[in-house]
Amino acid sequence: MSKFDEIFNRKNSNSFKWDYLEEKFGNNDVLPLWVADMDFKSPKIVSETLEKISSNGFFGYTFKGNEFYNSIVNWIEKRHGWKIDKSNIFTTHGVVNGLSAAINAFSDEGDKIIIQTPVYHPFYKVIETNKREIIRSPLKLKDDKYEMDFDNLNEIIDEKTKILILCNPHNPVGRVWTEQELKKLSDLIIEKDIILLSDEIHSDLIFKPNKHTPIAKLSKEISEKTITFMAPSKTFNLPGLETSYAIIENENYADKFNEVLNSWSITGNNIYGIFGTQTAYSYCESWLEELLDYIYGNYIYLKDFFSSKIPEIKTYPLEGTYLMWINCKSLNMTNDELDNFFIEKVKVGLNPGYIFGKEGEGFQRINIACPRKYLEYFANNFYGALQK
Repeated sequence: MSKFDEIFNRKNSNSFKWDYLEEKFGNNDVLPLWVADMDFKSPKIVSETLEKISSNGFFGYTFKGNEFYNSIVNWIEKRHGWKIDKSNIFTTHGVVNGLSAAINAFSDEGDKIIIQTPVYHPFYKVIETNKREIIRSPLKLKDDKYEMDFDNLNEIIDEKTKILILCNPHNPVGRVWTEQELKKLSDLIIEKDIILLSDEIHSDLIFKPNKHTPIAKLSKEISEKTITFMAPSKTFNLPGLETSYAIIENENYADKFNEVLNSWSITGNNIYGIFGTQTAYSYCESWLEELLDYIYGNYIYLKDFFSSKIPEIKTYPLEGTYLMWINCKSLNMTNDELDNFFIEKVKVGLNPGYIFGKEGEGFQRINIACPRKYLEYFANNFYGALQK
C-alpha cells in the first residue's frame, strides 16, 4: 500500500476544496475532485519544519535569506537545467497575483492580451479586472492532441497586443509543450516584439518521457522578453502558504515589475511560506518522484476504465499536471444538464469545461491527485449513473 492511498478527513479545516461544497455545488454530498489541491499530506519534513516554527512561539517580521533563494536556484537547475541568478527572483503571494502585477507593469488599460484557450480560468479574470482586452487563440485538437495555432497567433497580434500568457504545462489539457513548439513560439514573440508571461506552476509535475522546458532557457533573446512564474504550491501541495515567485532576467523588466510590487506593498512573505519553500526544494525530491508514479497510476486507472467501461467518454494523453481532461460531448447534455448529472447522479464535484472557455463546453476537468479509492468511487458511480 502506498502512503498516497491513505484517506484523511479534511472537513471542518477551512479547506476550500472540502468545506465550500454547498456554496460551489449546492450540495454537501459530493466527492470534491475539482480545485487543484492534492488530497495528500505534504512531505513530512515540511510539516516538521513548520511545527518547529510554531513551537518556537515567535512570529515576528521575517526576511528571505540566502537559503530561501539558493533552494530555488538549485531546484530549477537540477530539475530543469536552467541556471538562474537569485537576483532575478521576485516573490509574490501567488502566480495570479504575479500575473496581475506583470499586466500592470507591461501594458495599459485597453491593451490586448492573448490567451490560448481552453485555459486556466483565472487568466480571464486577471485580464478583465485590469481593464485589458482578452484575445483568444484557440488550441487546435489534431489527432487527439492539442497544439498551438501559430497561424492564428501570427494573424491576431497587432500594435495593441502587448502580452501573451503561456500556460506550460497547460491547464486544463495536460500538454507539456515540446522544445520545438516553444522555439516556434519564442521566434514569434521576438519577431512581434511582445512580452511573454509564462505560467509554469505545474513544471515539476511531468510524466516521462515528457520533459519540461522553461521557455526563457531557450535563448538570451527570449529570456529578455519573458517573465516566468513558478511556485512549490502544486508540486508539494503548499498553496495555503501563499508563496510563489517570478523569474525576470531582463533588468529593465525587473525594475518595472518590482515597482508595481512595491506600489502594492507586496514586499514580503509569511514565515511558513519561506521555510516551507526552502525545506521542500531542499529535501523532498524523492517524495516528488513517488508522487509522480502514483498520480500517473491514477491516470492509467481512469483511462483504462473509460476505455473498457465507458468508451464514449474520450480521454487525452496526460503529459503533465494532475488534472485530467475528459470529453463528455457524446452524452448530448447541455452545460447545465452535465453539471447536474455529475453533482446529482455521480455525486462528484468537478470543474466544468466551459469555465476554461467556450472551447471547453462538453468537457470536464478532474483532479486526480487523490487516493485511488476516490477515483474508483467516481468511476463506478459514473458507470452506474449511465446505466439508469
